[in-house]
Amino acid sequence: MEEFYLQIRTVHISAVTASGLLFAARGGAFNLLGASWPRFFPVRLASWVVDTVLLSAALMLMTVVRQFPFVDHWLTVKVTLLVVYIGLGTLAFAPARPRSVRIGFWLAALAVFGFIVTVARAHHPLGFFAGAGG
Repeated sequence: MEEFYLQIRTVHISAVTASGLLFAARGGAFNLLGASWPRFFPVRLASWVVDTVLLSAALMLMTVVRQFPFVDHWLTVKVTLLVVYIGLGTLAFAPARPRSVRIGFWLAALAVFGFIVTVARAHHPLGFFAGAGG
């Protein structure tokens, strides 16, 4: 599988981009504009498909590069933040919550998503903060 590293990485990065853009668009439309389409089944299904591709590529990359959560600290942080991101994202789409609260969860989820990307790029648990201070 090592010979497919670049292709797997490209799929992973593309899926990260698609997932983030889809989440941002759905959350903005639902929470800021009051649109109902972000909660329609086909849109949610598209999100699940993209995230499944993303997770599958991540697992393949982990195997190829032989770096694992709970062994390599940056991956542990990434996985932990992924759980936080999913929780915040779920709360951002909970229609029973007040709009202002949903917006807060959506913005927090976007911030966590962005930090996950910096951790991945830096291969360091502190992400973009790793370069600060020195």
